[in-house]
Amino acid sequence: MSQLFSKKNKEALTSPIGMNNPVTVQVLGICSALAVTAKLEPAIVMGLSVTVITAFSNVIISLLRHTIPNRIRIIVQLVVVAALVTIVSEILKAYAYDVSVQLSVYVGLIITNCILMGRLEAFAMTNAPWPSFLDGIGNGLGYALILIVVGFLRELLGSGAILGHSVIPQAFYDAGYLNNGLMLMPPMALIILACIIWWQRSRHKELQDK
Repeated sequence: MSQLFSKKNKEALTSPIGMNNPVTVQVLGICSALAVTAKLEPAIVMGLSVTVITAFSNVIISLLRHTIPNRIRIIVQLVVVAALVTIVSEILKAYAYDVSVQLSVYVGLIITNCILMGRLEAFAMTNAPWPSFLDGIGNGLGYALILIVVGFLRELLGSGAILGHSVIPQAFYDAGYLNNGLMLMPPMALIILACIIWWQRSRHKELQDK
């Protein structure tokens, strides 16, 4: 049990959530982070989808790493990811159709997500299945965390709601408060993300040279 949760394995799980976040530090997966965060619900679903796909694709590639010819490794990785994306997409259409419609093509575009392909190439191809699984979970959760924060702020300030439920009292609107429609536009996602990156790097000086 101690080997399963060794210091190295714990770092593989926790580092991407904070100090080596794939979105704010490595600047990966930016396109979907901007596109699906106008509301919190699709942001949560997208984050969980990427987490599941990253974790299981890492495990599969790790199991196959000694049998994959080097010259076709990228093709094999794409096939594994495409299969998992198709499964997740069909599950969303069956059980969360409205969210699936909101996510539109971005579920399918997980296939080309830089976080996924980067972890397969940089970690799963050279590590055992369990560390690869933890690395996939960590990077997926790091990605999901940023989407959830951005989605929360945009829906709250742009629509006055969270998960579709109004949270700003009517008295505020009667007093003259207005929802900020600009928050629902893609440029605000970029600005919020930039503020998160600034906040993180201002707190951790070691990130300022990255």
